[in-house]
Amino acid sequence: MDAHASSSSRRRDAFVPRSLLLSEDDVRRAVRRMAHEVVERVRDTESLVVLGLQTGGVGFGELLAASLIDITSAEVCHGTLDVSFYRDDAAQRPFVASAVSRVPVDLNDRLVLLVDDVLFTGRTIRSALNALGDFGRPRAVQLAVMVDRGHRELPIRPDYVGKNLPTSLSEEIIATTECGWIGTRDDS
Repeated sequence: MDAHASSSSRRRDAFVPRSLLLSEDDVRRAVRRMAHEVVERVRDTESLVVLGLQTGGVGFGELLAASLIDITSAEVCHGTLDVSFYRDDAAQRPFVASAVSRVPVDLNDRLVLLVDDVLFTGRTIRSALNALGDFGRPRAVQLAVMVDRGHRELPIRPDYVGKNLPTSLSEEIIATTECGWIGTRDDS
């Protein structure tokens, strides 16, 4: 039995997995499919900048950039974007000291592909759009997410999705580059 699934691992406010959504192979296959979709839509990957959102989107951004490089045999600029200071709910979320933005080029007239692990309310993406202004004015911005779970509070829609998964508000999704879990928070 996986350590994540052990009922003895429950503790206050801990994530308690209910079921495995995606295996590591499923994740890699979904990222590869999204990369092919990006190549079909973008064509000019030289103007593309892939930015993984801190912290959950960083690994997916790196995987997506690597897949794009593999498919096109061309260099793809990629980096990270920390949106902590742009959130409208900053008081409710802890800041991650190690999360930093690393934007490798000026974003003026570039196509920016934001990458995140789970799309839920859309507030993180709104924050990312605000943060992008500090790095230039992109020609266009697209969004890739590993899991879209619905429940949007803002009019934000992903361009590329690894898996659509309607959830209840009480459920939570943990998506990593190794696997994806659905579960709940144990508040006992």
